[in-house]
Amino acid sequence: MSDALKPAPFVVGVGRSGTTLLRLMLDAHPELAIPPETHFLPALIDLWSHHREPSADEQVATVQTHPGWRDFGLSEAELRASFAASVDSLPPGGTQTTLGEERGAAAAIRAFYGAYAARHSKPRWGDKTPVYIESIATIGETLGTQARFIHLIRDGRDVAVSRGARAVKRGREATPARDEADTWKRRIEGARTQATRVDHYFELRYEDLIAHPEAALRRVCDHSELEFDPAMLDYHEHAEERLSELSDLPGNGGKVRPGSERIAAHALTSEPPRADRIERWRTELNAAAIADYEEAAGDLLAELGYPVTQR
Repeated sequence: MSDALKPAPFVVGVGRSGTTLLRLMLDAHPELAIPPETHFLPALIDLWSHHREPSADEQVATVQTHPGWRDFGLSEAELRASFAASVDSLPPGGTQTTLGEERGAAAAIRAFYGAYAARHSKPRWGDKTPVYIESIATIGETLGTQARFIHLIRDGRDVAVSRGARAVKRGREATPARDEADTWKRRIEGARTQATRVDHYFELRYEDLIAHPEAALRRVCDHSELEFDPAMLDYHEHAEERLSELSDLPGNGGKVRPGSERIAAHALTSEPPRADRIERWRTELNAAAIADYEEAAGDLLAELGYPVTQR
């Protein structure tokens, strides 16, 4: 099997569940390159579904719908060349691979990630975009057995703590605990529903990744048909360099989110896994917030093996 068709890990999860940590661990593997969040795959797939053969320019424009596309370090010319090559490689009516009948979107996706991986002198690629938790079926049905989804799940109460702290830093009020719980539960259950339509999906708890990183990473590697490499445990030695890709992010109303702020949001990835990131909710949520959260999502917390106080 060519490197272009080897299994590709797709890390998904509710925001603030540790997906950047897992991204950097995987990216530290000498054979694997994981770019910053992509966001544009559903739009690229949709483009191909509405046009038999969209031009390279149309595909570049689709990538650029993601405000952070410059994070990838690929120029417009490089993107255009990659997409043009993927279109030129398609015979009339599509192509046939060991993965079965391939849509043009699959070739385009591989062209983008292949260009990114080549830029980092690595033969294989993957992705970490938390919001793809809502696009598992779309991506999985496009890439077939190549897409290997790793759904990283964190105790929802700690997710709420982390999301609340980030909101306060940005000058906003934290979302009420019950609303956080509803979102956390809906997205996890939605991912499980979508997972029934793809070939390879498994769930990994953030807490297990922190407490037993090598064992957890070996599971991820097995799922992705990737040989474990000890360099993955030393991810923090290169985290700052990898995060330096993050550029200034244009936002609504002309506001700009500086790259330095985006990097600072992941500062802890420059350290080895910290056990004090687990069960922060016990001291950082008040009793009323804990009760509200558990009333809305206590059943799923318990199912996932998290302690529930209101039982």
